[in-house]
Amino acid sequence: MTGIKLKGMTWSHPRGYDPMVACAQVWKEQTGVEIDWDKRSLQDFESFPVEELARQYDLIVIDHPHVGEITAQACLAALDVPGREAERAALAAGSIGGSYQSYTWEGRQWAFPVDAAAQVQAYRPDLIDAAPSIWDAMLDLAKQGRVLLPLRPPHSLMCFFTLAANLGTPCATQGPGELIAVAEGETIYGLLSELAGLCAPGCFDMDPIAVFEQMSRAESEIACAPLIYGYVNYGIAGFRDRRIGFGDIPAAGQLGPAGSALGGTGIAVSAFCKDPAAAIDFAYWVASGEVQRGPFARAGGQPGHAKGWEDDAVNAATNGFYRNTRTTLDRAWIRPRHRGYMAFQEAASERLNKGVKGGEAGARVVTDINRLFADSFG
Repeated sequence: MTGIKLKGMTWSHPRGYDPMVACAQVWKEQTGVEIDWDKRSLQDFESFPVEELARQYDLIVIDHPHVGEITAQACLAALDVPGREAERAALAAGSIGGSYQSYTWEGRQWAFPVDAAAQVQAYRPDLIDAAPSIWDAMLDLAKQGRVLLPLRPPHSLMCFFTLAANLGTPCATQGPGELIAVAEGETIYGLLSELAGLCAPGCFDMDPIAVFEQMSRAESEIACAPLIYGYVNYGIAGFRDRRIGFGDIPAAGQLGPAGSALGGTGIAVSAFCKDPAAAIDFAYWVASGEVQRGPFARAGGQPGHAKGWEDDAVNAATNGFYRNTRTTLDRAWIRPRHRGYMAFQEAASERLNKGVKGGEAGARVVTDINRLFADSFG
């Protein structure tokens, strides 16, 4: 296979870019196939049309909520190719929570998880002994001005999703009915509004990385971020001034750390790829357990395979990031993935933030979000 050159696109963060480059180097040494990786900002990565990327790149790291759009546009190659059933079964068996399932759509597999994430809880071990396990204990910290929450779209909506499922009233994943009953939605909106009111106004402009950057400063007094997508890099000693600890989300109801909105990324192959067989080979390899817990994790990646999450060396290097958040990941909730969802996610996040910032009544805001959800199936 020497002489084959592929192009890949991932997201611009050490966790998203460095492990793909490192693994591509190992792959080149093993097969002779070269993969040149480009990167986009996190915000652009979440919103840029996958079809445009598919026409420019052979391999693409994607978010699972895009799969409905992807299927409709026929811009990715299905990875469930004949003859590799045993490999796929091993990948599925090694899934962290619903990570593998989240890339399954209309009976086909469109990506393999290479990064497993959900909203977890971040805290400063030098400021508090442990992450609060219940919502009210976290609120006590918030009332002291010691909590941050990323509310920049789409993270405000992810917090709404997580709280809804955590209280045992998960939002709908199929339509075209309501996303959530108005009375239940009002309860969630109230919890989110209360917490947002106790956090700095700048939270509405912050994504998880911005929160972590502020939390990890030596002079920061922020002790906790209760609902935030985990970034393993910040758990590694020396990455920033202060190391951040990670744990399960605080329970707002009686279900424990359940219902977190699943995130993470998967490796996909473009339908326009000039050498699909070579690209698919790499996708299977890089998502495999041995690679995920080996060169992928060593390069700062956040594995999408259980072998990485269970590995003693990987946990030792990250202060137990994986074992300390595993329950939340395994009990995470998979958000809608239909065609039209991505536009809904953006519009609903903006509507939610407008309501919270303006002190609007929950019923009105939830009714508007329900209408946006129903319209997304049109």
